[in-house]
Amino acid sequence: MLDAVVVGAGPNGLTAAVELARRGFSVAVFEARGSVGGGARTEELTLPGFRHDPCSAAHPLGINSPAFRAMPLERYGLEWLQPELPMAHPLLDGRAAVLARSVAETAASFGPRDAGAYRRLVEPFLPHWDTLLRDFMSLPLTALPRDPALLARFGLVGLPPSTWLMRRFRDEPARALFSGLVAHVIAPLGGLATGGVGMVFALAAHARGWPLARGGSQSISDALATYLTDLGGIIHTDYEVKRLDDLPPARAYVFDTSPAALARIAGLGRYYDDFRYGAAAFKIDYALDGPVPWTAPEARAAGTVQVGASSREIGAALRAASREGRAPDAPFLITVQPGVVDPSRAPAGKEVFWAYGHVPNGWHGDLTDAVERQLERFAPGFRDRVLARATAGPPQLAARNANYVGGDIACGAASGLQLLLRPRLTAYPYRTRHPAVFICSSATPPGPGVHGMSGHNAAKAVWKRLREPA
Repeated sequence: MLDAVVVGAGPNGLTAAVELARRGFSVAVFEARGSVGGGARTEELTLPGFRHDPCSAAHPLGINSPAFRAMPLERYGLEWLQPELPMAHPLLDGRAAVLARSVAETAASFGPRDAGAYRRLVEPFLPHWDTLLRDFMSLPLTALPRDPALLARFGLVGLPPSTWLMRRFRDEPARALFSGLVAHVIAPLGGLATGGVGMVFALAAHARGWPLARGGSQSISDALATYLTDLGGIIHTDYEVKRLDDLPPARAYVFDTSPAALARIAGLGRYYDDFRYGAAAFKIDYALDGPVPWTAPEARAAGTVQVGASSREIGAALRAASREGRAPDAPFLITVQPGVVDPSRAPAGKEVFWAYGHVPNGWHGDLTDAVERQLERFAPGFRDRVLARATAGPPQLAARNANYVGGDIACGAASGLQLLLRPRLTAYPYRTRHPAVFICSSATPPGPGVHGMSGHNAAKAVWKRLREPA
């Protein structure tokens, strides 16, 4: 009998398996697709030689992850590449706000009226970032806080809505950039703890940048998988699990799946019926005949570029997709251009480019024209560079990754209490009512992103169970 079986070979499932194998437990992973990766894959989606990331592409939380940093992933081929600028947010007047490694450079891009406010906001936390992040990403309490006072101080800033926090800023560059940071979790700007979301992304960039993995996001998954096999773990691909009886006997079963899939497979009935899925993504991967022609020079040097004319426009786009049930006329876009640091991703002189906007869950329309109209506002001539495009709306995203229910790439709405307490209102989110069944996907804290911490935290609950007397 195995000690643990993990269902799903995304970053969280692989991290949970590694954590258990490192502690001497026998582990096997079962993945429905033909290769590992989940939301961290790299594939030729458009033309030969153009290697795209179908989901996640830039990884500020990956390089900062306490779980990943405790593993020798660089020995297994993972190399972080740092763009000249972690992130840029172009404005309609040709300027750009930037999220640079330097707090001073970032603050200067906001203008003199907001530079001091930004520095006062982030500088108290930056020297203690590693402690703060470990405590924050271990909530609910899977480990005792190393610095409870620091965590509480961060909570005073981060728990209110981001709209409250942004009252510190007087001008649009700071407000637009910070609104965009919050929008990475696809939640309305006025929600609980959204200020903390923006703060985490900003501090992560200042601490260790906003890097890409050399060769694409698949490198992260491949490094985890190779490390796991070196530890004695076994990975089975092309193995779809429809019920627990499809799996070999084990003392624990750990699911890197949506709560809905877990309930169906494990026979948990209506256990997760209150779990809400959020707005979806509409994603386009481009093969380009050269770099994106951004008007703002800062955007040409950034790995990630946020596209939204103002905080008001960004807020309206999020409300349309999350609350009003319609696609926004001017979608807020998150874009990534790997070629600024990794020319291996496309043939010489060409580029791969990645962009997505937000639409209602399960939406069946086509956002391509709205996305490209938005890009043309900040990069005139963009359409002339397009050689090929691969579009994926909510149905295609859900078909590609079963965890993306209705196209929700966050594996559950990251709003309200569900941003902090997911997938149920409980202090033990990784357990289920079945004593041998656990969940470790992005539906659990600390939530979406390629960082492995949901898997790491779930593994703690599992090995506590495995060490109990028989």
